[in-house]
Amino acid sequence: MSEKKYSKKHEWVSIEGDIATVGITNHAANLLGDIVFVELPDKGKNVEKEGQAGVVESTKAASDVYTPVTGEITETNKSIVDDPAAVNKDPEGTSWFFKIKIKNKSELNELMNKTDYEKFAKENPN
Repeated sequence: MSEKKYSKKHEWVSIEGDIATVGITNHAANLLGDIVFVELPDKGKNVEKEGQAGVVESTKAASDVYTPVTGEITETNKSIVDDPAAVNKDPEGTSWFFKIKIKNKSELNELMNKTDYEKFAKENPN
């Protein structure tokens, strides 16, 4: 079973072994509104924790997507590039953004569990 953690930048991470699947949270998708464009990082790219790893644009705004952990991009979800609106339908499931091979698992300790994230999102609505 995978473990899910959340960042203060509104990304979620599902961890299986040394691979993390990353996407934006339901809260972020709701704030953005109708998503019309997604840009993903290149496979093989090395990214630093909290570094920009993609872009999501909606009819309201454009927002960077950050990586909650340091590592190498191993896979991207091309289906959300072809159909960006899918992110609004299932942001914390099938509409994940990328997978990353985690370089430093201790970075996961700085992320929140679901309860703490929901409290954080309620206290920081934007």
